Amino acid sequence: MKRQKLVVLGATGSIGVNTLDVVARHPDRFEVLALTANRQVEGLFEQCRRFRPRYAVLQSEEGAERLAGLLHRAACDTTVLAGLDATEEVACHPDADTVMAAIVGAAGLRPTLAAVQAGKKVLLANKEALVMAGPVFMREVAQSGAVLLPIDSEHNAVFQSLQNDYSCSLEKKGVRRILLTASGGPFRQLPLESLASVTPEQACVHPNWVMGRKISVDSATMMNKGLEVIEAHWLFGAPRERIEVVIHPQSIIHSMVEYADGSVIAQLGNPDMRTPIAHALAYPERIDAGVASLDLCRIGQLSFEAPDFSRFPCLRLAYEALERGGSAPAVVNASNEMAVEAFLAGRLSFMRIPGIIEETLAAVPQREIADLAGVMDADAESRETARRLMAIPSRLHA
Repeated sequence: MKRQKLVVLGATGSIGVNTLDVVARHPDRFEVLALTANRQVEGLFEQCRRFRPRYAVLQSEEGAERLAGLLHRAACDTTVLAGLDATEEVACHPDADTVMAAIVGAAGLRPTLAAVQAGKKVLLANKEALVMAGPVFMREVAQSGAVLLPIDSEHNAVFQSLQNDYSCSLEKKGVRRILLTASGGPFRQLPLESLASVTPEQACVHPNWVMGRKISVDSATMMNKGLEVIEAHWLFGAPRERIEVVIHPQSIIHSMVEYADGSVIAQLGNPDMRTPIAHALAYPERIDAGVASLDLCRIGQLSFEAPDFSRFPCLRLAYEALERGGSAPAVVNASNEMAVEAFLAGRLSFMRIPGIIEETLAAVPQREIADLAGVMDADAESRETARRLMAIPSRLHA
């Protein structure tokens, strides 16, 4: 069996670490060609020592120099590169078969798009690429012949519930609705008046999943689910009215598809990202992911509830951005990233996050998105607007 040559973008994050865990279980199937990280020198060094990639990329020259020194002393001959251009180069390297796109946020758009344009098998964990640049991104997928496989547990579940089929429209498949499940995060039952005093430490403790800080905050506000609604629209060609969010606190059903005959097909599993990662890595085959069997008797019950937009206004804003179209999703994504960054740094209250997003969406003129330059212009303008708005004290949520 020929081994797949794998590039992991964002190797030191939670998705990257889980990807390499699955890869380590199947050395006969996978070979690591390149690993990239933002600034985690020591973490990337340990991964390079174990997997011996041909290339390693860090974003700063200083970090790359430190990594090169560590690798030299460890007698590891990995070539170390630096910067966004180098990240794009390994993403579309001629020898790469599969690219795990796991860089968080807007920073992941360009390298993910480079992998798509090169016609790679792209495992998409970077939802922001589709949120920001949906029409541009999907056009490039169609033109390049890239294979696009979703890694978010919800979209991977939908893909499996659609019988791994992108080949025809939802109408031809007889699909009535896509149901994205959400845990509701750590504040699902917290009194609304208590949300004003939420701390970053509290927001980063997810009840079911182990995730990075930014995505943990997005889960607490349910912006993460809102971005997934937009992503589902582009991945599956689903209009807004056919994508619904259902709160499912146990995180056992990862998403569902309802068909015209009333059938509902769901994908279930323990809340472990290695399951969708293994599914996509080996697609269309199945391999061991190291995940324990699901014990439904121990779980006992599965419960569901509708999301409350007054508790989760970020979800409402994402739906509104999808309905507006054009640059609106990019505006929401950029302003959310800025607001979450400020919250994590202690400069913004938790309840002010949706306010900054809504005010930025109102302030930035909506435009059609025709190319990557237009996406990046909308992103930059939104970030500057959100930065300016955060410098203005709010009477309600200072």
